[in-house]
Amino acid sequence: MKNLVYAIALFGILTFSGCSLSQMVKMAQNQQLTVTPSPLEVHADTVSYEMSALLPVKMLKKGKVYTVKNFYEFGGREIESGSIEFKQEDFPNGDTQQPRVSKTFQFPYEEAMKSGKLTVQGVASDPRNGKSKETAKLDVAEGVITTSRLVQGTFYAAYAPHGYNDQEELIPTNVDFFFSQGSPVLRYSERRSERGKFLDAFIAEKNVTRTVTITGSHSPEGAERINSRLSDQRAAAIEKFYTQQMKKYDYKGLSDSISFVTKAVVEDWSAFRAVLNDYDGISSNEKSEVLNVINGSGSFEEKEDALHRLSTYRKILREVYPELRTAETEILTVKEKKSNPEIAALAKQVVNGQVSADTLSDEELVFAATLTPSLQEKEAIYKAATKKSDSWNSHNNLGAVYLEMAANNGGSVDQAITQLEISIKKKESAQAYINLGTAYYLQGNAQKAMDALSKAERLSPSNDDSKGLNGIKGALNIKAAQYGAAVSSLSGATPTSSNLFNKGLAQVLNKDYQNAITTLSEVTSQDNNHALAYYVAAIANARLQRGSDVASNLTKAAAADSSLKEKAIGDLEFREFADNDDFKNALK
Repeated sequence: MKNLVYAIALFGILTFSGCSLSQMVKMAQNQQLTVTPSPLEVHADTVSYEMSALLPVKMLKKGKVYTVKNFYEFGGREIESGSIEFKQEDFPNGDTQQPRVSKTFQFPYEEAMKSGKLTVQGVASDPRNGKSKETAKLDVAEGVITTSRLVQGTFYAAYAPHGYNDQEELIPTNVDFFFSQGSPVLRYSERRSERGKFLDAFIAEKNVTRTVTITGSHSPEGAERINSRLSDQRAAAIEKFYTQQMKKYDYKGLSDSISFVTKAVVEDWSAFRAVLNDYDGISSNEKSEVLNVINGSGSFEEKEDALHRLSTYRKILREVYPELRTAETEILTVKEKKSNPEIAALAKQVVNGQVSADTLSDEELVFAATLTPSLQEKEAIYKAATKKSDSWNSHNNLGAVYLEMAANNGGSVDQAITQLEISIKKKESAQAYINLGTAYYLQGNAQKAMDALSKAERLSPSNDDSKGLNGIKGALNIKAAQYGAAVSSLSGATPTSSNLFNKGLAQVLNKDYQNAITTLSEVTSQDNNHALAYYVAAIANARLQRGSDVASNLTKAAAADSSLKEKAIGDLEFREFADNDDFKNALK
């Protein structure tokens, strides 16, 4: 009898439980489910959305659980992305207020998910006996918008400086001649001095000379009119001597290319101060007396008269002034260099083992690689340079060549990384880290790429390298769904069509639609066949509800790339325009 009572009681519980579950499922028909965004969107390879579930009052029953299960269905497959759970005890006012829960869900994106749907199924269950009842599945969001995946591949290879200057360089040669007090005559003893002999031998060598600058000066003593004339005359005396020597050595037409510049330094105490500073023939106190005079007020001649009255004047006149009666001569000659064609030819011979690598300097050999457009020839030259000097810049540049080859589907990124790591071990450089960032970017390793670029930034890259770095960084920012950062990076990037396109895309994803349209117009100004730029401009206009601009941009996009017609038809960005005649005509 006792067992019969228990059985009857259990039957009552099950019956009541089943009735409650049925009621919950029936009431669930009036639940309100909101999905944001809808359609779903992929960002950083992840689909993320928020679901808000609002249940009818009195739907939740004591001891029962109501679960809203989320599923994404695509291509004959289904994945469960999570659930929202309701319990009566969590909502004590559930009989008068609608229970509400909002929760964020995400799942990794696969290409096949573009066409699919987000569905939910409500499940009312009784944890005590394991019984449950389910609602029918309900579609709550359509497909996935994939605009963020339109980021365009970009590339930059940073070459380290070769250290060679292929422009004309001028080498200064300085010779000073000294004159007697008050005289502009270049004495025989000066012409036959070591200085005179040196200049004579220099002129005899017929060095390719651009300018000869002769600066005549005087010592402080003497009247103003005499001093002014002396400086000019002393400069002229050296010019005369120089031209006579050119005639002696038969310069002929060579002299026509030489520019003579004569200058006179008159009543200037600068040279005197410099010589006095190095002069140790008088005490520091006596030097101070002299400096007080020349730094004081009065004309040049008045200061000279004041110096006359100093006890040290005769010694200065005898030992300091002679050094000021000069004609300083600076000769700028052209540095001898190999011509670029000669360097290129010798580099090829070095590569082929026909001449010693020492035929060219380290700088000339690395420079030679810049003289050929062939990546294979550059590779061979940089290989020769790494063997010759084993320098950081030759290894970096060889790595940069491998990157260019890899970007053109003709080389190995791994080879590039090997060379770049060697370069960094020898010297950490912005160029090597930028290239390493590019290499990891090409391999799809976003974290390593960003780490390398961050190290490059800390090493103060050049302006050009910084712009190249920002192009790679901006693309990585987009892939990481860091759209504001992407706009910032790409605003400082080299304005190539790919970088500008990525900037426009980042602005769309950052909801800055009008600026995006402006940026994308810059792309099409550079390249009026840039199909994707027109396509993304159509997306920006679609988000601004500008139907005619959507159609006109899609027309241009389809004209440049007919495959975009099918893409646009299935793109949920344009779902609101599907029945628009202009939209349909653009995709015919």
